[in-house]
Amino acid sequence: MAAGTRDVDRVFKALADPTRRLFLDRLREVDGQTLGELCARLGMARQSATQHLDVLVHAGLVTVVRRGRERLHFLNPAPLHDIGERWISSFDRPRLVALSAIRSRAEELVVSDSVPTYVYVTYVRARAEQVWHALTDADLTARYWGHANVSDWQPGSRWEHRRTDDPGVADVAGRVLEADRPRRLVITFGSPDGERAPGGDSVVTFLLEEQGGIVRLTVTHENLADETALGEISHGWPAVLANLKSLLETGEVLPEAPWEMAPAGRSS
Repeated sequence: MAAGTRDVDRVFKALADPTRRLFLDRLREVDGQTLGELCARLGMARQSATQHLDVLVHAGLVTVVRRGRERLHFLNPAPLHDIGERWISSFDRPRLVALSAIRSRAEELVVSDSVPTYVYVTYVRARAEQVWHALTDADLTARYWGHANVSDWQPGSRWEHRRTDDPGVADVAGRVLEADRPRRLVITFGSPDGERAPGGDSVVTFLLEEQGGIVRLTVTHENLADETALGEISHGWPAVLANLKSLLETGEVLPEAPWEMAPAGRSS
């Protein structure tokens, strides 16, 4: 049986159980919940809840992000989108075009001292080194992002998000906090003039996990200013990374216009 067929079978198996569908509904209402929070909302024993969550994680419908000693569970609608593309796209092409810019996402709000955090997960058929190169190479980022990411990508170095229509102008800039090529990149996301937001710049973490020719790319954007910044980021990251995915897998970017980044640091 092909790997793609096995993946689809797992999704259908996971969705066949009404309790697991209820888990997805609860995560859709409030994403980023711990096991204890899910159990409390559903009135379920931890052992039973863990078994259901394991099935959902195995099917790719739920993504687990560790934060300290906690395990936060996020809804990941990517497998459902893939099923829609396979069985629905040929009958509803216009709607597919609209959906193509929002592939493979697991997003929503995690509350930590009332500071919004955004989490996005996508899967790219490539090697980790290729994805890392796409995230850090100025020419490639200019193709799929509309801005060139410029830096030597060493911890402590400055990076800039420069316009392609005016290469001397950067809309966003920051510092490289961590660079473990090709597995983990952490950068601050702030004003190009170096002026820090009252609550500090936002921070973006790229986590690359390669297995069997597929890279699981998790993007975490923390310390966002407010719900408005969260809304802008929620529309931006799916479009940018769908473009990256398309470029690496097909050699071409999607027809949609690139998204322009904003610093999204905390406000007072």
